[in-house]
Order: sequence, then structure tokens, then C-alpha cells
Amino acid sequence: MFVDRPGHGYSERGGPQNDYPDGQAAAIAKLMDEKGIKRAIIVGHSFGGAIAASFAVLHPEKTTGLLFLSPATHPWPGGVAWYYHVATAPVIGPLFRYTVALNAGMTMLKPATVSVFSPNPMPVDYIDEAGPALVLRPSAFLANSADVVNLNDYVTRFSPRYKEIKTPTVIITGDSDDVVLANIHSKGLADDIEGAQLLWIHNVGHKPDYAVTGLAIGAIESIAGKPRDLQTLAREAELEVQVTSQP
Repeated sequence: MFVDRPGHGYSERGGPQNDYPDGQAAAIAKLMDEKGIKRAIIVGHSFGGAIAASFAVLHPEKTTGLLFLSPATHPWPGGVAWYYHVATAPVIGPLFRYTVALNAGMTMLKPATVSVFSPNPMPVDYIDEAGPALVLRPSAFLANSADVVNLNDYVTRFSPRYKEIKTPTVIITGDSDDVVLANIHSKGLADDIEGAQLLWIHNVGHKPDYAVTGLAIGAIESIAGKPRDLQTLAREAELEVQVTSQP
């Protein structure tokens, strides 16, 4: 089951509790109840890493295991880009979201997406198939901006609780990720969660779900109890990345 963050994709934003990862984790827990899903392997990429970690702490009875992909989970230096703060401002924010953010965002959509994948190639059909332009809609841009603006304070407060996580955990991160600092977040998770496996992949950026898809699938299978040598799979994935990245 794939779940939009509230206010993203085609989902509604809901109440102010969804401005924070614990509120979004609660929304997932409620959805699982409605769908009759008692337990699940929770997979979180980027911001979704904070949601997945919060879910495991707050809803351990529903958590079979965790897979983190380039997660954002710990306090970091430097804050966030200025436009997230402008987008959430009470007066100028709506004007900014409906004009500057929308028009400039469409102009920058392809180079920004290429940068997220870098140094790995962006799939040629990604923008058409994945719909990243959806985040530029004024309501979605506000939801994402609120998420990002609130995240650092939230993980500063909540990350000490990650040590409570006892479920099987795999973390996949690239050493060339310029979006989320792997040395802070992924290594921080590996230190916090007892028994977590950290798979550090050379020459991979912020999208290991695309760059090393087979490894991510193998990690899910391993968490589910199937015999998988993840370290060997990681090294094989690195070799494949080297081949596909060559000009």
C-alpha cells in the first residue's frame, strides 16, 4: 500500500496535527485500521523517514519492520530554504504560492528533479509518470512547506525516542546525497536503533529507490524473514550503479 503524505498527491491535508510527522504517522495507523491491516513493514523515503520512525515509536504493535531510504530523521545545521518560510507566512504566503512559487517552480522542475537524482540519471519518463509538478499546486506547496519548516524542531524533540525502536530495521543511503546529509541522519538512525543494518552505497544520490531498486526490494524481503545477504546485494548494486552511470 502506497500512502500520500496528507495534503500531497491527491490526499486532503486534514487537521493541524498533520503539520508534524507524529500526526501523519497517526493518519497511517488509522488507515491501516480501516483497511484491516494489523501490522506492516513501513518504508519511508526522505521526509517519510521521520514519519516511519515516529510510527515505529508510537505504534510498535503495528510495525513489523522498517526500511529507511535516504531518511531525514535528525536535527541538522543550517535550517531550510527561505521560500519554505515565505510560503507559510500568513499574508504574503498565499500570493507567493499562487504566483512566484508556481511559475518559477514549473521553470525549475526538470533541473531540480535531475539534481535530486544526481549523480544517478533521472528516468526519462519520471516527470510524466511520477507527477512531481503536483507539489507546485498552491495547497500542496503550503502542505510541503509546513512539513519542512516544522521538521528540524520536531526531530530535535522526538529523535531521542528512536532508541525505543526494537523492530528489524534496514537503512539504505547514498554517499552522494546532496539533499539529506547521510552522515547525520542515516548514521544517526543506525546508532539509535539497536540491530539496524546500514547499507552505505557509493555513487548514489537521494533516490536509492530508483538507483538501487533491487536492493530496496531485497531489504523488504529480508525484513519479512526471507534469507537475503544484504551486504552482498549492496556491493552488487554498487557495481550496477557504476555501469549505468558511465557515459
